[in-house]
Amino acid sequence: MMNKKLSPETGRAALRALIKEGSPLGPLKVMAKHVGRFFQIPIPGFRPYVVFGPEANRKVLVTERDKVLWRNTDPVTDLLGRGVLIVDGEEHDHYRKLMEPPLHPSKLPNYTQMMIAQTDRVASTWQDGETVDMLVESRKIALLIIVQTLFSKDAWDDLPLIWTPILKAIEYISPGLWIIWRKMPRIGFKKHLKVLDDYLYRIIADRRMGTFEQDLLQHLIDAGLTDNVIRDQMLTMLIAGHDTSTALLAWTFALLGQHADVHARVVNEVDSQEKSALLDQVIKESLRLYPPIHIGNRRVAKEMEFSEGNVPPNERMFYSIYLTHRDPEIWENAEDFCPERFAHGRKTPPFSYVPFGGGPRACIGGAFGQAEARIVMSRLLQTYKFEFTNHKIHAHMGATLEPRPGVRMKISKRAPAAVPGGEDAA
Repeated sequence: MMNKKLSPETGRAALRALIKEGSPLGPLKVMAKHVGRFFQIPIPGFRPYVVFGPEANRKVLVTERDKVLWRNTDPVTDLLGRGVLIVDGEEHDHYRKLMEPPLHPSKLPNYTQMMIAQTDRVASTWQDGETVDMLVESRKIALLIIVQTLFSKDAWDDLPLIWTPILKAIEYISPGLWIIWRKMPRIGFKKHLKVLDDYLYRIIADRRMGTFEQDLLQHLIDAGLTDNVIRDQMLTMLIAGHDTSTALLAWTFALLGQHADVHARVVNEVDSQEKSALLDQVIKESLRLYPPIHIGNRRVAKEMEFSEGNVPPNERMFYSIYLTHRDPEIWENAEDFCPERFAHGRKTPPFSYVPFGGGPRACIGGAFGQAEARIVMSRLLQTYKFEFTNHKIHAHMGATLEPRPGVRMKISKRAPAAVPGGEDAA
């Protein structure tokens, strides 16, 4: 089938959506609605193909994954070097095999009390009755948890040192003018990224001279990798592991804040039950509406055929998780927040729900991230009351899809009697 072209009318509608929403997500939805599950973005100097839907996801992630490459000439490659996310073939398989054991689902119970302790630590800085930004607070919690889990390091005292460098690293790899102007000068990043590098290299050096730990860092050292390659894996997991969890936690707070009835029912459940089925459904629905990794960026090595068109070799192709998760042909009331759609198992086609990708390169920390969200959300909802301030929030396409300008909520400490079970309830 011939590739579909965008009509002038569709182009104008996409432009209006961009102006209205202030995000490329609006134009993408317009193009998907008027053109279908296969189209090419019509920007001079930047004409990637966009595919979405179960068929495209299955091909990109499983059946024809050998036709696409993860490595691109993008800032993410400059930043992460030989990180597991941006290498292909045997090199990727080798790194992934080393990195899977610490994040295996069987290890998750070992991290529960640590996650609760780090959550309490951040919350202890809140003043009763103040308004906090749960995007910022979620990032603090996620950073502390990921550094402790992967590197066995308590990063509490290090947050002032690494906070701005972490944000600069995220900004460095987020979509920007570099997409069109590949040689755009990247000013204002070098000193911050050096701080982050120095921090990671110090952790490596300390471990080489220190005690043995059963964590990701130890697996990498024991495998005989160089410090540079270890740094690349550490930075990859630090950025990807905490930023996705930050987005998931922040969006879950935003959605609960915008839906007071669901919020109240979740609080009742986490108070009275060891595990809240509704909270699990809310997290899944948050991942559907706002998948942190909302789009997959691939370079096509060999021509790919889809039912609506072909992608030639040497072209850039995006597979859109966001558009798949909001496809009205798949999801009833696709734009609505409806956690109950996950109450009795999904009845949607395979590869229609892919918040963590799929196939052999599915997110290495997917199970960890969901468990973390359940534990952190349960603990905070048990110990604090959250009142959304009803400000306007939009989805920002950064390294992940995050709520901007933040999720401001007024917090107040709940009475101890309202937290039956204490830590065990989480």
